[in-house]
Amino acid sequence: MAKILLGVTGSIAAYRACDIARELMREGHSVQAVLTRAATRLISPDTFAALTGKPAVVDVFDEPVPGQIAHIRLAQEADLVLIAPATAHTIARLALGLADDMLTTLALATRAPILIAPAMNPAMWSHPATQAHVQTLRERGVAFIEPAYGIMACGDEGWGKLADTPTVVQAVALHLRRASDLQGVHVLITAGPTHEPIDPVRFVGNRSSGKMGYALAEAALAHGATVTLITGPTALTPPAGATVIRVQTAQEMYEAVQVHFDACEVFIAAAAVADYRPERALPRKRKRTGEAWTLRLVPNPDILASVAARKGDRFVVGFAAETDKALQHAQAKLSGKNLDLVAVNNVLEPGSGFEVDTNRLTLLYADGRIEELPMMPKRACAERIIEVVAEHLRQRRG
Repeated sequence: MAKILLGVTGSIAAYRACDIARELMREGHSVQAVLTRAATRLISPDTFAALTGKPAVVDVFDEPVPGQIAHIRLAQEADLVLIAPATAHTIARLALGLADDMLTTLALATRAPILIAPAMNPAMWSHPATQAHVQTLRERGVAFIEPAYGIMACGDEGWGKLADTPTVVQAVALHLRRASDLQGVHVLITAGPTHEPIDPVRFVGNRSSGKMGYALAEAALAHGATVTLITGPTALTPPAGATVIRVQTAQEMYEAVQVHFDACEVFIAAAAVADYRPERALPRKRKRTGEAWTLRLVPNPDILASVAARKGDRFVVGFAAETDKALQHAQAKLSGKNLDLVAVNNVLEPGSGFEVDTNRLTLLYADGRIEELPMMPKRACAERIIEVVAEHLRQRRG
């Protein structure tokens, strides 16, 4: 079963982490506890060591295995990091990327999924600062187990209690299943714009930031997929674990897709590929003359149509960035290019276009279904699309 790192922070609910550890072990999982300094004021690391059979670690310099760097070894070996209970302070540190103790260092070093079960006073949970930190972590792919309603140790009543143990254990099972439902599946994704050179200085391009495609790569990796990301020029850092192929032009992206398409089971065309390029790129910068300049453009290859025509049993997803008649144009793309799914958005709608962190997508399925997603972070949009991909593959495999 899974190797789970159980983070325990300085909440009065810290004692309940013992019950969570015991139930996870009954499910067959290996559990090792990682405590913050504040947590040790409430419960002893020795309690968890006796319960789990593994040394509980607190300090970043704790080295249970001589000759090994514990925070790296544990981070790399973990299948899941569960932080239960998680205080407002720890959530804030995680959102800010701090690494000032063993738990936060592990959270930065691991590539395993992270699942957080908050526990705090209702006023602290509802505070805008806490909710902003939660939103930041969610956009990075961290999952949360919502706190329960009840009376706190201080006597206040509201949302903020640590979720009950069966809820936490069930969430762990669901998260582990999700983290492996694309295990062994090769997902090929294109992202970002393409730059079509006019001369050594200028190019024809578009406003795509690549955020949607990179979010899709992150989500696919979180579901256990092998990911190849073919990316045009962006300022983004590719997700760790993806094979990254960098291109500049539509022709280069076309050639890279042709090379890698045969090996994939899923192809997601999220790149905003330039439809046209200058007929001839000038070898030197064209100087200003004060006269009008006519630039002749010729069509670029249609990457999506070229591979969808030979897709076989691959699942192929296209994107449609529209400014009018969005559903009509997306439906034409879905049927005309033999796609399984099209995600369409109106780029004129605030918060749903290029260079922003949110999107409002409508999903058009090949069987005629239409699913409207609310305005939400691109990472959440990506999660839904990858869930659709996983559902399709499960049904196909029976």
